[in-house]
Amino acid sequence: MSEHIVLERLFEDAQLPQPATPGSAGHDLRAYLRARTVRVSDGARQDERDAEDRGGEWFLELAAGQMALIPLGFRSRLPVGVEAQIRPRSGQVFKTALTVPNAPGTVDADYAEEWMVIVRNDSAAPRRIVHGERIAQAVFARYAELRVEEGTVTRSTERAGGFGSTGAH
Repeated sequence: MSEHIVLERLFEDAQLPQPATPGSAGHDLRAYLRARTVRVSDGARQDERDAEDRGGEWFLELAAGQMALIPLGFRSRLPVGVEAQIRPRSGQVFKTALTVPNAPGTVDADYAEEWMVIVRNDSAAPRRIVHGERIAQAVFARYAELRVEEGTVTRSTERAGGFGSTGAH
C-alpha cells in the first residue's frame, strides 16, 4: 500500500512544500502574506498586525528579537505515524538571522488547519519577510506510537554521572 501526503491550497497562488533539489530531505516552506493578518510577539506581549503591500509586494517587518506566526497558505493530511518536522533553513539563519525558535516544530497527522511557522528575527536590525519567501523547511518522518505506563525503572547499564554522561572525561 502506498502512503501519500495530501496538501490543500487555501489560496490559488499558495506554494506547496517542495524540495529544492532531488536529494533534499527538507521541503521548502514559503510565507503566504498576501492580505493576511499575522500574530506577532516580543516574548512578553502578543498582538496582530496586517501584512503591508507596497507596489504589489506583500511583506511583514519584524523588529530585532521579534517573533511572528507566519501563515503558509495550505493545510495537510499526513498519514498516521508520520509527522512534519519544521526546521530552519541553515543558509537563511547564517545570512539573515531568521530562526525557527521551537525547532524542530511538529505538525501532527491529525492537525487539519493551515500550517504556520514561528520565526524570530535574531539580528540586531529589522527584518522584512516577503510573501513567497522560503522561511523554513519541513522534513517528513515516521515515528513510533508507544504506550506509556507507570512503573519502576531499574538500571540496565553502569552509566551514571549526570545528564547524557557516559562517565568518560
